[in-house]
Formats: sequence, structure tokens, C-alpha cells
Amino acid sequence: MATLILVRHGRSTANTSGVLAGRTPGVLLDERGAAQAAELPARLAGLPLAAAVSSPLERCQETLRPLLDARPDLALHTDERISECDYGDWSGRKLAELSEDPLMEVVQQHPSAAAFPGGESMPAMQRRAVEAVREWDARVEAEHGPDAVFVMCSHGDIIKSVVADALGMHLDLFQRISVEPCSLTAIRYTRLRPFLMRLGETGDVGSLAPREPRAAGDAAPPSDPYDGRAVVGGGAGAP
Repeated sequence: MATLILVRHGRSTANTSGVLAGRTPGVLLDERGAAQAAELPARLAGLPLAAAVSSPLERCQETLRPLLDARPDLALHTDERISECDYGDWSGRKLAELSEDPLMEVVQQHPSAAAFPGGESMPAMQRRAVEAVREWDARVEAEHGPDAVFVMCSHGDIIKSVVADALGMHLDLFQRISVEPCSLTAIRYTRLRPFLMRLGETGDVGSLAPREPRAAGDAAPPSDPYDGRAVVGGGAGAP
């Protein structure tokens, strides 16, 4: 049961200019985004990261750069499947302009039926992202054990669609989820179900660190609330 930390990239020049960047090359972090990325190593300092995975787009690679500089032993893997949605002909256009397009209402209200002209559909985006996340989770656990933690830097719609899948939500409801630039979202997959442990966290997530093994004779620790079994009574003892 490895723990996945999803990082949305820091604020980009497209975010501040109101442009739908999509996969347009050359979209970088703005000054605020660079500052957010610089804070990431401290926010993750309490976690023993086993792997780092990133979208190939520059703004995600930039976001992880300070973390990788702080942890030179942490290798970076790039996975196309967690790249931004392919918005096709919409890429690089102003959001204010796109808001007048009838397709935008479908994107907001019925995304499972939305397909971008010259690009991909939103269900296709979710399928490849969830496939990537679950494959990486299994790989990290197999290589580093069930208490491993790994980080994956991606994009807003990708992260929201992965969260919706983890919660068993229909894709048509995923626009109710909000993840700010450089926010952290944690999911722990188990044999029976995923657990959403943090959503859009903008502070420290050190409390997600694996528990220290107990010494012989110590009292048994509380049961793991993320072991795949729902806690009866609301889980008052869960962290």
C-alpha cells in the first residue's frame, strides 16, 4: 500500500494570463510559481520519498527541480500518460474567449461527453492517467515495500480526474474538486479500495510519513486506518 503524493505544478505564466496552455511548449512557472516550487522540499521534508514521476511538460519538471536538487539520490521518471489533457484546437486560446463556446458548458456540466476538437476526450484523459497512477503505485510498492511514498507532478484536470476515480465519483462530478497550483493531494491504494488522505493541501504533509517499527515489548500501535477496511463508527481514532 504505497502512498502517492500528487503535486499540481506551480503557478504558470498561462495561469496568470488566462490562457488554456494544454500541451503548448514553453509554458513556464511565473515568479509566484517558482517560489512555490522552492518551498516544496521543506513541505515534503518529513517524507522518505522512494520515487519522483513527472509530466513531460516544462512547468511540471520545473516544479520538481528544487526537490530533486535537495535530494540528489531521488531519480526523476517522466510519464506521458500524466501529461496535460490534449485540448487540441483549444490549446493556447484565452479562457474568456472559450467560455463563449457551447462546448465549454459540456466540459463544466457533462465532462464525460466532452471531446476537444483536434484533441482527446475527457474520459480518455482520465483512463490513461488512472492507468499510469495505478501502475506506478504497484511498481513502487513492489520495489520499495508497502510503506513507500512517492511523488507525482501533474496538472489540475489530471489530478482531479484521478481523485474522482479514487472516490468512486462519476467523471461528471469531477469539476467539484479543486486543486490549487503546487497543492499536494495524497492517495493510498489498497487491495479493496483507495483512500483519499489529503486533498489540495497547501502546507506541510509530514504527518503522512510511515510509522516507525515498534520495538519488542512496546504496546501495539493503533490499527492502520488505511489498511483497506472501513472503520466502523466514523474512525474516531484515525489520524
